[in-house]
Amino acid sequence: MFRARYRRILFFFGKVLLSLILWEIIFPRLGLRGWSQRTRPERLRRIAAQFRILAIRMGGVLIKVGQFLSSRVDVLPREITDELVGLQDEVPPERYEDIRRVAEAEYGMPLKDKFEELDPHPLAAASLGQVHRAKLYSEACLQDSVCESVVVKIQRPNIETIIATDLAALRTVGFWLKRYQPISKRVDVPALLAEFTRVLYEEIDYITEGHNAETFAAIFTDNPGVRVPGVVWTHTTKRALTLEDVGAIKITDYDVITAAGIDRAEVAKRLFNTYLKQIFEDGFFHADPHPGNLFVTPIDHSSDGDQSDEVDWQLTFIDFGMVGRLPNKLREGLRELVIGVGLQDATRVVKSYQLLGVLLPNADLTLLKKAGAKMFEMFWGRNMSELQDVSLDEMHEFAEEFRDLMYSMPFQIPQDIIFLVRCVGILSGMCTGLDPDFNLWEGLAPFAQKLITEEASSARETILEVLSTMARRLLAMPGRVDAILMKVERGELAVHDPHLSRQLLLLERTIRRGVGAIIFAVLLIGGIQLFLAHYPFFGILLMVGAALSLLWILFTGRWR
Repeated sequence: MFRARYRRILFFFGKVLLSLILWEIIFPRLGLRGWSQRTRPERLRRIAAQFRILAIRMGGVLIKVGQFLSSRVDVLPREITDELVGLQDEVPPERYEDIRRVAEAEYGMPLKDKFEELDPHPLAAASLGQVHRAKLYSEACLQDSVCESVVVKIQRPNIETIIATDLAALRTVGFWLKRYQPISKRVDVPALLAEFTRVLYEEIDYITEGHNAETFAAIFTDNPGVRVPGVVWTHTTKRALTLEDVGAIKITDYDVITAAGIDRAEVAKRLFNTYLKQIFEDGFFHADPHPGNLFVTPIDHSSDGDQSDEVDWQLTFIDFGMVGRLPNKLREGLRELVIGVGLQDATRVVKSYQLLGVLLPNADLTLLKKAGAKMFEMFWGRNMSELQDVSLDEMHEFAEEFRDLMYSMPFQIPQDIIFLVRCVGILSGMCTGLDPDFNLWEGLAPFAQKLITEEASSARETILEVLSTMARRLLAMPGRVDAILMKVERGELAVHDPHLSRQLLLLERTIRRGVGAIIFAVLLIGGIQLFLAHYPFFGILLMVGAALSLLWILFTGRWR
C-alpha cells in the first residue's frame, strides 16, 4: 500500500512538472508565449483542483502541503490558493473503531475505563489526527470547569509510516526542483524539506504539544484577553492529548461574532497585536493560525456584578503542534524591519533584509532602496481594501521603473523563517477577513514607536558610532577624491549601467540564436536533400545535427 502511495505522489508531481516545462519554457521559446499566457489561469486552477482531490483522498502530509500552499497568496496565483483553501475544512475523519484502537493502545486500557464519556463522532478532523469531545471521571478532574468537558486529540492509525512515505516522495520531488535554477538559487530545497520534516515529527509528539501550550499560556498569563486550554496530563501520551474544551465561535464565523455584540475590527486588532508580541518580544509564536485553531469566546459578566475592568471576550488559541522559535539574530532583523517601515526608511528596510538573510549575494542594494522608497510613496497609509484595489496602471508604472529589479528578483527564502512567512501570510488574510478596512500601517505604528523608544535608550552609543563613522569618512575623502581624479586622467573611469548591461546581454543572446537558426535551417535542408538523393546515412546525420542545433536555440542562455 505504501509503495503504491509513494508512486502515486511521484506520478502526480512528475506530471505537473512536465506540464509546466512544456507550457512555461518550451512553448514560449517556440513563439507560443501568448497562447501559454492565455491558458495559464485555467491550467493552474485544474492542477490545484487535481491536487486537492488527491490530498483529500490520501491525507497525511499532502494535506499539510496543500494548507501551506493555500496560504501563500503573496507568491502563488489566486487560481491555486482559492482552489486549495478548502483543505482547511475538507479532511475526512477516520473510522471511530480505528481511532479507538489507537487510543486504547496508548492508554493501555479500554476507553470506558479512562473516560466517563467519549463522543464517537469527531468534533474536528485534521491531517494527522482528530478530536473527540469527552468527559472525565470526577476523581481525574483538575477543576470543576474541566470536568464538564474536555477534548481528546488522537492520532490517525499508521500516521508515522504515512509521513515517512510522503516525505520520501517529497524529497525526490525536491531533488527534481533543485535542478531548476530559478528555484534552487532562491530556496535551499533540501534544507526546507529538513525543516518541514522536523516540524512534522514534532507535531505528532503530543507531549511536546502539551508543553508548547503551557509555554504559550505562561507568556499570556497577565493578558485576560487571550485564552489557552489547560492540559490534562493524566490523560496525555505521545499519541493522545487531552485538553480543556475551550471551543466557542470560529474566528471566520463573521456573522456569529457580530451577532454576539463583538466588534470584528477589535478582534483583528487583538489578533494582530498578539502576534506582534509573540514574534518580536517572546520569539515564540503559534505557527498554525488557520481558522480551525482560533476562536472568539464571549464572556458573560451578568452574574458577576459590576466587572467594568474585565474583558468581554477572549481570543482563544488551540493546537500548539506547530510553533516557531526565533533566535536573537532573526528577531533583530525583524525589529529593524518594523522600525524601518514605521519610519518609512527604505535604508533600514534593506538592512533588515540583510540581517534576515533574504537577499541573494549579488543583490543591487541601491536599487532596492530606491524601490522601497517608491513603495512607501505609492502605498503608505492605505488599508487592505485600498491595497487590493491598486490600479494596474500604478503597478505597471512601478514595474517599468524597476524592471531590472523585477527581472532579477534578488530574494531567497531561508528555511528558518519559512514558517514565520507562512504564519504572517495566513494572519494577514484573517485580519482582512475580519475587518476589510484593516490598516497594517496603523497597527504597526504603535509597536514601531515602542521599538524606537527602546532603541533611543541606547542613543548615546548610536550617536558616537555615527560620529566615528563620519569622522573616518571625512579623513579618507581627500585620498578617495585624488584616486578618482587620477583614474579620470588615465581614462580608467568606468560607469556601470545595469539596464545597458541587460540590453547588451539580450542582444548577444539574440545574435547567438539567429546564428543557430541559420545553422538549423542549413542542416535540415541539407539532410532532407541527401535523404531524397538516396544517401540516408548522411541525410540522417545532418538531420540529427539540425535537432541538436534546435535544442541549443531553445535552451541557450537559460542557465546564465
